[in-house]
Amino acid sequence: MLFLGIGLWGLHMGLTQGVLAALVAAMAPEHLRGSAFGLFGLITGLAALGASVLAGTLWDIIGPTATFAAGACLAVAALAGFLLLGKPQKVAAEP
Repeated sequence: MLFLGIGLWGLHMGLTQGVLAALVAAMAPEHLRGSAFGLFGLITGLAALGASVLAGTLWDIIGPTATFAAGACLAVAALAGFLLLGKPQKVAAEP
């Protein structure tokens, strides 16, 4: 099960990180591209730290069920937000 989880995590990272990096590169002005990637890394790292602290706190105080329930609720909330925002606008890539 551990190796299956690692494999699924790697698959998720492989499918999402390239898309996010391409989005950062497409949206940032060329002279600020390095700063944009640095800021992207900082924000994603802080978000992962916050999520890990929240998950660990829930696990310690309430138990593992609360941790997974909170993850499921946040995923549903993210999906609802995505659906409420409507169709995204196309981003024109630089030639």
